[in-house]
Amino acid sequence: MESPNGTLRDVPVEERPRERMMKYGAHALNNAELLAILLRTGTYSENAVGLAMKLLKEIGGLRQLVDRSTEELMSIKGIGPAKALQLQAGIELGRRIARSVMEDRVVIRHPRDVAELLTEELRYLKKEHFVCLFLNTKNHVIGRETLSIGSLNASIVHPREVFLAAIKRSSASLICVHNHPSGDPSPSPEDIEITRRLSEAGAIIGIEVLDHVIIGDRDYVSLKEKGLL
Repeated sequence: MESPNGTLRDVPVEERPRERMMKYGAHALNNAELLAILLRTGTYSENAVGLAMKLLKEIGGLRQLVDRSTEELMSIKGIGPAKALQLQAGIELGRRIARSVMEDRVVIRHPRDVAELLTEELRYLKKEHFVCLFLNTKNHVIGRETLSIGSLNASIVHPREVFLAAIKRSSASLICVHNHPSGDPSPSPEDIEITRRLSEAGAIIGIEVLDHVIIGDRDYVSLKEKGLL
């Protein structure tokens, strides 16, 4: 890889990230080189690859880039508004590609299907996001909605909002999903209590709560499988 100092004009053409990507494909580039293509230019004292390497070092690696705000990115010398937004646009495109399967064709047969649908979207978030998947009688996903952001408790996640959203979509059933920013998907007492309240409300209304799936970093927990629903 080229030296991070100086400009890319000082680097042989065949070693520049863009030219290497054209010749060998994106998979042949390392993380810094891919970021350099998004950044486009470096600074007076370092080229785009050097800036990308510094960025990765300061934030602690590629994974930590996912949830950085515009202001946090701009706090790094050499990253202005344009570069910060270019990086965030690339990240958001990646997120959308990861969930690009048409949800109305997704069939939920197992908690693993829920995890595969939402893990990449939820696992890196710094706050808890409570999401509901709304299903028809054949367990096809017909809609989804994020109903709260923040630590789960009974005052934030209320059956009224959950089932109002389900009724609007003529749902036959629903599945609750939320992430644990700690990476540990083990259910808390609050998770179990909220699940119980929603299940009881669903039984009265006639919209079954099929499961509550908690997403961690590399794993998930189904309260249904744990016998907690």
